[in-house]
Amino acid sequence: MSTAQHIENFLQLLTAGLLTGAIYGLMCVGLSIIFGVMRVINFAQGEFLMLGMYFAYYCFGMIGGYIIFGDLIAPFIAALAAGPAVFLIGVLVHKGLVSQVTGVRGSTLEAEGHHAQLILTLGISLILANGGLIVFGSAPVSISTPLSSTPWIVGPLYGEDILLFVNQAQTIAALIAVAVVVSFAALMANSRLGRALRAAADNPVAAVYMGIDVDRAYRIAFGFGVGITAVGGGLLASTNPFQPYVGIDYVVVMYAGVVLGGLGSLRGAFYGGLTIGLVQQLSALFLPNQLQNTAIFVCFLLIVLYRPDGLFGRAARRA
Repeated sequence: MSTAQHIENFLQLLTAGLLTGAIYGLMCVGLSIIFGVMRVINFAQGEFLMLGMYFAYYCFGMIGGYIIFGDLIAPFIAALAAGPAVFLIGVLVHKGLVSQVTGVRGSTLEAEGHHAQLILTLGISLILANGGLIVFGSAPVSISTPLSSTPWIVGPLYGEDILLFVNQAQTIAALIAVAVVVSFAALMANSRLGRALRAAADNPVAAVYMGIDVDRAYRIAFGFGVGITAVGGGLLASTNPFQPYVGIDYVVVMYAGVVLGGLGSLRGAFYGGLTIGLVQQLSALFLPNQLQNTAIFVCFLLIVLYRPDGLFGRAARRA
């Protein structure tokens, strides 16, 4: 293989890693919100991602998205609409179930409710996955649009016959993912709601004395967390096939990204997800596709061994 071909393969995988990593970063931000505010490890996060995928799929194909918006922008409208829909589901799940083992109620349980939280979120994961199998069936589906199979061609580069193919759907999805992350970061930094969520995360007892409804803050944080991850799922649905058990594939990616970036740090979670995307794609240079996740675990273990606080551990402690 010529040098030009090696360069072309590297640039192609680097581009794919950045585009995929931006969406992974959005998904990781959703998980980081829940842990950062509530200190809850949500094993059902992948299943809420799956709900976002199916909501976008049915919104696009059966509720009229295709007819109203056309097949070019409808997938992205459907992905964004998945956020509020799953946000409401998350609020209801928190109010009915998760609130029983978190906050003031959780503090009265063994290990401050952490054992109960793990069992509960695992149970929710199993219920959603198996319920999805009953409702949606086991056949893989995806949102097929012209943009999903149409690339922009960049090049030739470096005076050589190097052409770079950039998938249009992935590019637009990555830009939307970055926009959602930036918008949420601005909300957290500049709004009264954001200050309430940060206060409830930093010191829930003091927040109560300041007149903040901590249980409501936790409920909103849980809704935001699963809703933002659902948007990431909707964006993935236009380029990746999925089925009801797809959550387990992505929950590993999300946890690896959050730990890599530093637990509780939104910025770290996004960069952690971006790093996971790059590692996953660039590993194809020396590993077969079936072993791409192996590179993720190796990177994950190295960070845990040599930098347990994550790549942005200091940022996480300041958050």
